[in-house]
Amino acid sequence: MNTQANTQANPRGNTRSDAQIAALANAQACSRATPHSFLVGLIGSGISGSLTPAMHEEEGSKLGLHYVYRRIDLDALQLDTAALPELLTAAERMGYNGLNITYPCKQAVIPLLDELSDDARALGAVNTVLFQHGKRIGHNTDWSGFARAFQRGLPDVSLERVVQLGAGGAGAAVAHAALNLGALSLTLFDVDAARARSLADELQARFPKAKVSAGTSLEQSLAAAQGLIHATPTGMAKMPGLPLPAELLHRDLWVADIVYFPIRTALLQAAEALGCRTLSGGGMAVYQAVDAMRIFTGLEPDAERVYAHFQSLLQR
Repeated sequence: MNTQANTQANPRGNTRSDAQIAALANAQACSRATPHSFLVGLIGSGISGSLTPAMHEEEGSKLGLHYVYRRIDLDALQLDTAALPELLTAAERMGYNGLNITYPCKQAVIPLLDELSDDARALGAVNTVLFQHGKRIGHNTDWSGFARAFQRGLPDVSLERVVQLGAGGAGAAVAHAALNLGALSLTLFDVDAARARSLADELQARFPKAKVSAGTSLEQSLAAAQGLIHATPTGMAKMPGLPLPAELLHRDLWVADIVYFPIRTALLQAAEALGCRTLSGGGMAVYQAVDAMRIFTGLEPDAERVYAHFQSLLQR
């Protein structure tokens, strides 16, 4: 993907803020990476509790690597997505091998990239950026991470009628995963109704055998559904609460959440109280990390070992 239009306003070779580079660096093991040394990071808002750095660093050690993973928290730096051009330039200059990208940057980062993987292009969302041969290459491991987690945690549930809350970057990925897993009917809801309609149209074109639509009545759609996927930030530690009225849940639903901090969100607790089968966001966090690490290193992480380490982190 060509970035010329963006570089006129913010040239890749120039960054305006030494303070931002210094904050990004933060004395971060700043020797340039070698074949056995990797420096990667996570850009997002409110990520101080993320377990992704610990998962990457532990598995990197198990693979015999010097592996350093740093958080670049927009909230802590008092920045927003407008700072992405400078942050990517800073990371490149410091010898980062790549970056993971999370809320609210998964779509905003795309115009800043040189290439997209087929998955990232189809989804219109990026959660992994590889710096390679002078290029920024965007990937999406959210969808594969969710699919693997779903197959592990809810392998035998009905996918005849599924409702999904959230049509943003993460929502696009998990909706793609649900349809790949065999969902026959997927109804999307979002606070931005136009965004839900746009995603539904894109998915319908890619999955013509399924029925994909933007919903109009959440109450009616849930009453007829077998499953609910939650793909919004609501329920995160910094955004507590339920993403829908609890009375709309019913015991015949399975409920999958992509939020994993906390691991048992208010939504999952409400669903479990009704007797619903549930899936936390933990599995998606693990498997997307495994897939991202493979992209960064070219090596094959041990997914079961990473999963076991993640479970141990939750106990701390």
